[in-house]
Amino acid sequence: MDGNLIFALVLGGVLLAAAFFGIGYFARKRYAERLIRTAESKAREILTVTRRESEEMLKKADKEARSYLVKVQGEFESKVSDTRRNFENSEKMIQHKEDMVDQKLEIIDKKEKEAMFRLQEASLKEKTVVDREKSLEKLYEEEREVLKKLSELDGEEAKKQFLKRMEIDLRSETSKIIREVEAEANELSDKKAKKILSLALQRCAAAHTMESTVAVVPLPSEEMKGRIIGKDGRNIKTFETLTGVDLIIDETPQVVTLSAFDGIRREIARLSLEELVKDGRIQPARIEEVVQKMKKNMENVLKEEGEKALAAANIPTAVHPEIVKLLGRLRFRTSYGQNVLEHSIEVAHILNVIAGEMKIDPLLARRAGLLHDIGKAVSHDVEGPHALIGGELARRYGEHPDVVHAIEAHHEDIEMKSVWPMLTQAADAASAARPGARRESVESYLQRLEKIEKIVDTHPGVEKSFVIQGGREVRVLVRADRVKEEAMPALAREVAKKIEENVQYPGQIKVVVIRESRVEELAK
Repeated sequence: MDGNLIFALVLGGVLLAAAFFGIGYFARKRYAERLIRTAESKAREILTVTRRESEEMLKKADKEARSYLVKVQGEFESKVSDTRRNFENSEKMIQHKEDMVDQKLEIIDKKEKEAMFRLQEASLKEKTVVDREKSLEKLYEEEREVLKKLSELDGEEAKKQFLKRMEIDLRSETSKIIREVEAEANELSDKKAKKILSLALQRCAAAHTMESTVAVVPLPSEEMKGRIIGKDGRNIKTFETLTGVDLIIDETPQVVTLSAFDGIRREIARLSLEELVKDGRIQPARIEEVVQKMKKNMENVLKEEGEKALAAANIPTAVHPEIVKLLGRLRFRTSYGQNVLEHSIEVAHILNVIAGEMKIDPLLARRAGLLHDIGKAVSHDVEGPHALIGGELARRYGEHPDVVHAIEAHHEDIEMKSVWPMLTQAADAASAARPGARRESVESYLQRLEKIEKIVDTHPGVEKSFVIQGGREVRVLVRADRVKEEAMPALAREVAKKIEENVQYPGQIKVVVIRESRVEELAK
């Protein structure tokens, strides 16, 4: 009886546990199904919102692309219309102006080339737009696929990733276009500058004479030297006092030498001595009379030289008389052995060509070039840089403000505020840097060449070096077994850098590296 009761109790407990387990199982199952349905509903809602936002963004991007295409097409049609109108105007001008046929044909040819270039450029832009449209469509398709795979993300995260991807692609494309445009602009500007300077130098070939600080006066006989010296040296002392020039009488037969840094004083002394020798009456009173006469005549000489310079520089407009005299003084002034007036005329011609190429006022250019060193006419008497002195003189005598600024700023003593001082500086350097334009001692010249060759020869693999073209080019012969072909550019740059760091030289030096391989065989 007790065993049956225990069995019944156990069985009842088992059945009761089974009943509770079943109830709990079905309850958990229903709760899980409810959670799954809720999650699916939220996922479908997120996916719907994400798709809607993606479609809106795609529509917006498509609209912007189409708008850009319409704008480019409008610009293209406008340019074509402008080009056609230009052609019609050109044809009418040709019909009414038969005496200018050659010139108009050149203009038409130029405009045709520009039109073709613009048409090609427009076609290229149109093609670029089409290509971009295709790339955008492809990008949109890729983004759709990506968005399908991102259904487990929320809408905000998907939107951020989409915008980030577009930003990266657009920045990359924009940077590429900017680099191409900058490279093209730099190349064109460099070519244009070289062309302008080369044309200016080719069209202006001026002769250069090396001048010094002495003048030689021939004498009819050796007896004349004694008469020039005079009793107790009175004549020569009077002459030197009145002229401010050293009169050198040495053993050179039938010649005396006049020495002075001031070219005008030296010229007055030369003319006075020639007049005294010709007249034969050499005494203190006569010397004073002749020197005073030559000083007065020198005013006319300076005026004539200034007028000749104005004519040589083709400056027809009026110039202040004091400016004319100052130009005449430059005839008797040298800088590094180069005659300053000849140099100024050459700078005027170079600037005239540059102005013609750049489509700016050629008269102002010639005027600035001729007067750029006007301050050197009085630099012996006035303290300060000749550029600032010249600018003040030009301003005082009513020169154009652009000319004044070109004069005072062409050596960077003050800030350049326009293109005129830059062009003047370039023309000044081009004239002064010509081989033979300025004097250089033979000793320093040879030392510089030797120093350059020593610098080059210290580099490993260099067999021999030669400095040619008056020190403006270095030929470097290297051994083929020690210097590989791909290492030649690096060697050239290294040699050029060493020369820049260790040698002082005018202009620039071209470095040419030559590598040669030879194979020899004997025919027996």
